[in-house]
Amino acid sequence: MNRILTLLILVGCFSCENKSINTKLSGAVFGTSYHITYNSEINFEKEFDSLFYIINKSMSTYLENSDISKLNRNEDVLVDEHFIRVFKASQDIYKETEGVFDPTIGAVVNAWDFGPEGKIINLDSLKIDSLMLSVGLNKVKLVGHKITKPQGTFIDFNAIAKGYGVDVIGEFLESKHIDNYLVEIGGEIRTRGINVEKKSDWKVGVEMPHFDQTQSIMKAIPLHNECMATSGTYRKFKVDDNGNRYAHIIDAKTGYPSKTNLLSISVIAKDCKTADGYATAFDAMGIQKIKAFLKSHPELKVFLIFENDKKEFETLALNGFPN
Repeated sequence: MNRILTLLILVGCFSCENKSINTKLSGAVFGTSYHITYNSEINFEKEFDSLFYIINKSMSTYLENSDISKLNRNEDVLVDEHFIRVFKASQDIYKETEGVFDPTIGAVVNAWDFGPEGKIINLDSLKIDSLMLSVGLNKVKLVGHKITKPQGTFIDFNAIAKGYGVDVIGEFLESKHIDNYLVEIGGEIRTRGINVEKKSDWKVGVEMPHFDQTQSIMKAIPLHNECMATSGTYRKFKVDDNGNRYAHIIDAKTGYPSKTNLLSISVIAKDCKTADGYATAFDAMGIQKIKAFLKSHPELKVFLIFENDKKEFETLALNGFPN
């Protein structure tokens, strides 16, 4: 009897010990990298790769045979549930921001050489005006699994799909009854529970803007059952012959790159696709419009890094963004 009891105690202790172990996986996806940490010994790398493949097949503008690429070539295609979820989330943010967030700006993004297709040589106001005629998510309709759009409309979900991919991985882990995890893809983050190994909340970093592509952390914050996405102009920009810096965020109202003193916008939201979409929209809004918008959206926590008139960095935390 004592021997059986001893074995039961040893097995129980071994199980407790296993529960404190995190699995950490990383790799390349969506043109960037991913890091996933979760409280289980089961390796889900193959399942993650399968999910990444499905999302890419649905919405990658860099894959010639993806559903979205076929749509942009005006081919007949039925979109999947992933596409539909991202489309509906985009519609919500499009309406809330009164068109500031608009995935149909893709043709103009390409023209400025920020997208997957080649830039337009000698781009001028007439060419931009012509491209803008096909811009407007309200012109795109979804009926069942069928998308209808103007022939010249180019849909590009790159400003929200990465965050959506984070959500998909998080939802998969939850379906496996894993309650403690952190999923990060290209800086977009989703957390649930705690870091069991460290017995603390998940800690994530907000980067200091560096135009020379170096990396350093400005501040570390706790995230508990929240998601965070960051959009910045300091990594992806162009400099003209006069030294003017243009952001990769195209103003959906004008068709021109956003001129803003904002360098980095971090948004905390209930899910990562929402955080991702709003981070992009805020990049094109400017500080005063962001502050006004957030008065009616207390569910969004925002941290801004910007340049003042003296070219010095300043920060602004809004709606209770954690210190």
